[in-house]
Amino acid sequence: MKRSKIPQLYGLMAEFEDPTDVVTAARRTYEEGYRRINAYSPYPIEELSEAIGFHRTILPLIVLIGGILGGLAGYFLQFYVHVFDYPLNIGGKPLHSWPAFIPITFECTILAAAFSAVFGMLALNKLPQPYHPVFNNPRFALATRDRFFLVIEARDPKFNHEETTRFLQSLGPYEVIDVET
Repeated sequence: MKRSKIPQLYGLMAEFEDPTDVVTAARRTYEEGYRRINAYSPYPIEELSEAIGFHRTILPLIVLIGGILGGLAGYFLQFYVHVFDYPLNIGGKPLHSWPAFIPITFECTILAAAFSAVFGMLALNKLPQPYHPVFNNPRFALATRDRFFLVIEARDPKFNHEETTRFLQSLGPYEVIDVET
């Protein structure tokens, strides 16, 4: 007996032809109380992230913590090597000659902060993401050329298929379609 996979609804997608329209629609959607929304455009639109309620990111904190940990690791690695593991008395300097440790400590700070920025950005953006439910819509390929899309996820607490469809259609999109997982 073959099991049939019943598609589940990921959300509703509205397609817009103009960036101003999608920003206006995103603002109205957020004001209406929807919170699980996302917008896609072929180029960055500064107002769009603010319109969907995306105000803060923890990436600067991730970079700061990565830099601090990298600097501490670089410093204490040098400290351990020069004081405990392989102490050499060079020119009568003390074993813990901290001014000599500064350049490598600085470089380790920058290296760890850079790696934290890259990997933190990838993790926060959920990348790499070879599959996403919005890819099921054949018109979504236009998101890289000249169309703008607004998606309300079915996981949103306010989501009701009929009401949300009516609401999205009231925003004046080119088309509103279901997005299945």
